[in-house]
Amino acid sequence: VQGTPVPQQQGPPSTPLRDRFFFGGSLGLQFGNYTYIDVSPLVGFKITEKLHAGLGLTYIYYKVNDQYYGKYETSSYGGRVFGRYYILDNLFGHLEYEILNMEVPDGLNASGQYDVLVRENITSLMVGGGYAQPIGTNAALTLMILWNLTEEQYSPYQNPIFRIGFSAGF
Repeated sequence: VQGTPVPQQQGPPSTPLRDRFFFGGSLGLQFGNYTYIDVSPLVGFKITEKLHAGLGLTYIYYKVNDQYYGKYETSSYGGRVFGRYYILDNLFGHLEYEILNMEVPDGLNASGQYDVLVRENITSLMVGGGYAQPIGTNAALTLMILWNLTEEQYSPYQNPIFRIGFSAGF
């Protein structure tokens, strides 16, 4: 006697497209004689469970008011593209390319001081890794250590770069 054929599953059930997007970012704050505010939101996509990619924006406000440098205030802004590969459940490698538009000095005056600033695009290629600590079922606190491979004279980062951020699914 022939029975009813058992349907064969065609691989793992697919994750709905909406559940493959995530958002997050980081916020940096420092106040006093040196004021630093960094707002860096991001949106990403889970290509696979282990491979994630995304885009982000960066806005940095910087103000200094001290006896040596005097008063100075500027804003930098730009964007980045990144990829992460999860080696273990919570441990990942991270690769990022960023472009920031910043004010940089444009020559010295007669007294040896920089008095003219121009805006230039400064690029950074960063590589490193991180840890994602789950918070509930669909969010995580991320801790990263990155290294800027293209550190330039006016780079806004000093190696190593430490980042703390947050991500959540839609």
